[in-house]
This record gives sequence, C-alpha cells and structure tokens, in this order.
Amino acid sequence: MIRFALASAALLVAMPVLAQRGGDWTTAGNDAQRSGWARGDLRLTPEKIKRTPKPDFELLWKLKVNAAPRSGHAVTPPALLDFYIGYRGFRTLGFFGGASNTMIGIDLDKGTLEWEKQLGAAGAPGTPACPGGMTSALTRPTGSGYPSAPAGRGRSTPAASDVGEPFEGAVTLKNVRPQMPGPPPAPQSARPPRNAAAAAAAAAAANPFSTRIQYAFGLTGDGKLHFLYVSNGDEPNPAIQFLPAGAHARGLIVMDGSAYAATVNDCSGAPNGIWAVQLDSKKVISWKAPANIVGTHAFAASPAGVIFTAAGPELFALDADTLTVKASFKAGAAFSTSPLVFEQQGKDHVAIATADGKLHIFEAGSLGAGPIVSGDTGLGAQADAGALASYTTVDGSRFFLVPGAAKIAALKLAGASIAPAWTSPAMTSPLAPIVVNGIVFAAGAGKVGAPAVLHALDPSNGQPIWNSGRSILGRVTSGGLAAGGGRIYVSTADGTQYCFGVPLEL
Repeated sequence: MIRFALASAALLVAMPVLAQRGGDWTTAGNDAQRSGWARGDLRLTPEKIKRTPKPDFELLWKLKVNAAPRSGHAVTPPALLDFYIGYRGFRTLGFFGGASNTMIGIDLDKGTLEWEKQLGAAGAPGTPACPGGMTSALTRPTGSGYPSAPAGRGRSTPAASDVGEPFEGAVTLKNVRPQMPGPPPAPQSARPPRNAAAAAAAAAAANPFSTRIQYAFGLTGDGKLHFLYVSNGDEPNPAIQFLPAGAHARGLIVMDGSAYAATVNDCSGAPNGIWAVQLDSKKVISWKAPANIVGTHAFAASPAGVIFTAAGPELFALDADTLTVKASFKAGAAFSTSPLVFEQQGKDHVAIATADGKLHIFEAGSLGAGPIVSGDTGLGAQADAGALASYTTVDGSRFFLVPGAAKIAALKLAGASIAPAWTSPAMTSPLAPIVVNGIVFAAGAGKVGAPAVLHALDPSNGQPIWNSGRSILGRVTSGGLAAGGGRIYVSTADGTQYCFGVPLEL
C-alpha cells in the first residue's frame, strides 16, 4: 500500500496535465458544429428542476471579476474543464475573457478566482460595433468531429462501483436518470491530420486520458492569440500575431492544430472575413467576406473539414485548410444567424435562419443546390437572431431552437418538412438558447432597469419549469450561455459571472 501510494503521488507530480473527460463546453456554442447542446450532463435532470417545494437547482455563486466594461461588453461566456488533474489535485475550472484584455480562471466548484492575467493595455474606449479589447470568448482545443455522450462515467455521472474506477472522480451516491438523447452516429467523413499539430490533436481526442499540457486560448484587442496554462495562467510562449489590431473578433475556436476566428464590422480597417493560423508553423491565412459576417458564433465546422459562414444573403462553404470557397448559395433574404452543422441520416447538414423569419436546411455537400427544406419560424422578420441550437430526442427526432425578438421558437424536422413545434412565453431580448440533457435553457438579456432572467423550458411544449427570478442583477449585452457539470453560466455587462446549478451534494 505504501509503494502504491508513493507511485500514485509520483505519477501526479510527473503528470503536467491529464486530459479532460469528454463533454466539456470548450468553445462558443459548445462544439465545432455550434450545436448549443450539452449531451452528457447527467447531473441536471428535469426532475431536479421541477422538484417541489424547492427545486434542486439554484444560484450557486456569483463573482465580480476584473473586467472593466467596454461599450457594453464585459465578460465572455466560459470555456470549461470539468475533470482536471494537476499538481493541485482534482479541479473543475472555467476560463473567462474580460473585455479589457483579461483572461481569468475560476474554480467552478468554489466560485473563487483561480488566476487572472492582464494581457496588455485595454486601449481607448470604442463603440458598441467596434468596442476594442477582447470581444471573442476564450476557447480550448475542440474536436472537429461530432461530440459523443460520455459512456456513463465521469464527474457528471454515477461511479461504476462503490470506490469508482481510476480517474473517475468522486463516487456519486444517488442514482441518476439515463441521458435523454442518444449519442449521434460517427461522422461520415473525417479528414486525415494535415500536420504534426493536427495529428497530435487527433491522437489526444482519441484518448481522453492522454498526458499532455493543456491551454486556454484568447484573442486580445491587438490581434494576438495567447495560450495560457489552464493550471495557473502562465503564458509559456510568445503570443501569435493572428488578426489586425483593433479587429472585432467572433467565434474563436482551436481545432485540428489550427485556430480560427471571424472579423466583423470592418473595425480599425480589418476586413470582414474568416482567419486561420496553424499553431505549429504560425502561418496565417484569411478569406475576405463580401459583406458583414452574420451571427453570434460567425461560423461552424463540419467533421469533413469545411467551414460554413454567412455574409449578407450568401452562405459559403470554405475549405478549412486553405479558406478557399468550395461552394456558395445566395438566398432571397439576408441571413440572420450563424450556421449550425448537424448529422442526419449519415450526412452532414447545415441549418441557418434568414431575416424574413425562415429556417433553411442544406445538405452540406450540395450547398450550391439550395436548401433541401425550409420552414417558417413563426417569429416574423428580424435582422439579427444570433445563433441556433439543435438536439435530438430519444426517439431520434431532430429539433431546432431559434431566438426571436421576444420569444424562442422550436421547429421539428420530419422527413422533407420542417414545422413549428412550440413557441416560448415572452422574454426580453432572448439570447441564443442551449440544451442540457433534454432541458432547454434560455435567458432574456434584459434592458436598462430590467435585469436578465434565466429560464428553464419544457422541451415538449416550451413552457417554463423554472426561472431565476431576481437573482441576476444586471443585463447581458454580449456573449451567451454555457453549461457543464450540472451548472449554467450567465455573464452580465457589469462584469459579474453567475453560476446556477445543482449543489454538489445532490
């Protein structure tokens, strides 16, 4: 036993970082496809939220961070690391970006500051369209394939036995209802690694317990890409000059050994477009968009190595390696959301909404042929809807969630048709919704004099089953929701991070 304990301690000391369990919310929209769907969070169930007289879901903590607001922007939604083993033991961490060029690590179990790094001067105040500073959420390396649900183990699921298996975390004493949606099928076409960094990323994704150093990535207002140790926020390597200084970045993601981001609003002369940099060679390439790029997340990626983005009324498919245009389609109305990629009947598909209140579905490999199905959202015309979410139920039905000016609409895809399923009650300027274990979460962003409110909706009819009441004291002016480990995160414009969730003891 002594030898075993010493060997275990030596392993933990020698191990720089142990990779996360599957299912972490690593980037804006959760995954490379921007699905907004957390498949494997089994701590959060409808029964816990509906429980009377008091739900097992509440405000766990709130934390005011050093993120001076800039033209309404303050704290970005987090990238999460639910299962981390380092020199300080087992941790659950979240990584937030402050508009004043700050990267912040928070211990999510305690709601306490883990580390904070100021990455250069914030610069002069900007405008709402071009605020300067850090405008895109932080990210962690993300697989380009469709996420799969954890196989019944890990921090958010019951342990396999009374003592648990190696690397499985604490034993959970209560039974948890099985996950509602099943895991998606494997992607039909995944491209081979194109360089050493991509090969290493693919190998790490194949083995979630592989030993490797992990980073949180952020884009500062000077256009530099920083990557900091998740453990302590140290920056071991010089930042990479990625975007023009002063650009308004959206949708930062790191996948297959490269980082990708979009630039919008022609800020500081930076052209609107999609940018990519290889992390090993530091080579930067870009594609210039013919109009402003649309939507909260700006672009989405398929497992086949294609980037989808919309600019004005045109939807583009770009080769992820070269950013050359593979196909495009020009709609009759401007697009109003960023694209979302999903798998249906063994093929990649793209969903996106237009400003005339329609939702369109394209087969990814035949984008130029136009949508294969379209449907009315029932929300009316709107120029900027933000982003979609999509999920499947246990019977395999595919649903899409579309935010409107004052409501959220759910549409169901059935064969060659798409039809409205339900519309939520009114809320003030709803953010892009997310789905966690079959529960729809949406937040009314609020306005001056009316703080934001987080809502949990019944996925069968859109009716509220819980709301945060007066717990949130500010409004949300940028960013969106994130979820993981039985928790939902909301960031307000005054620099406060709110965490709602299931208490750890339940």
